[in-house]
Amino acid sequence: MFSDAVLAVAITLLALNLMVADRGHGSLSRLLFHEWPAFTAYVISFFTIGIVWMNHHALLSVIESVDRSLQFFNLILLLFVVLIPDATRLLADYLAAGGYDSQLAAAIYGGVLEGMSLGFVLMTEWLLREGRAESSIPSYRPWASRRRYYVAPLMYLAVVGLAFVYPLSALIISGAVNAYYAFEQTPSRAKGLTKSDDVAKQ
Repeated sequence: MFSDAVLAVAITLLALNLMVADRGHGSLSRLLFHEWPAFTAYVISFFTIGIVWMNHHALLSVIESVDRSLQFFNLILLLFVVLIPDATRLLADYLAAGGYDSQLAAAIYGGVLEGMSLGFVLMTEWLLREGRAESSIPSYRPWASRRRYYVAPLMYLAVVGLAFVYPLSALIISGAVNAYYAFEQTPSRAKGLTKSDDVAKQ
């Protein structure tokens, strides 16, 4: 419940950052077009937090019991999630300006998403230890789970690196990560998979 509340606040704060600057100074269409970085960053960050929420529920649904380590790893995840709205606004404000400021803003955005994804990695590694899932995970399954959750850290690390060459890559790569996790879905239990099989594929 605490995690859901934090995610709900973070995703709501994204919308509060949307605004049209210089209202009354020029046509509305021109002003809206000028804000394209803000609207694009909003959509990508909205789905980022939304997919975090879905994956978070999927991951926790198979946990047998919670200990202090998992709570700490979960806090690390939430620490970076709540930074996404500010990082999004920073990217929106400086992306179109170009220069070093836009590069730094893109790198910060990528760094925040990198931290968030590493929180998921820590939680996944914790879960893969024997006895922490509702049923044992077959020996051939853990790497399937690792592969799914290690994609994001590698991609967001690329965002940080490419930000100083091509700042727009922050939005392009982040959007691609969202697409991957949106379509790389958990198979239905109706097909006969156990919960341990499910988490390994998530």
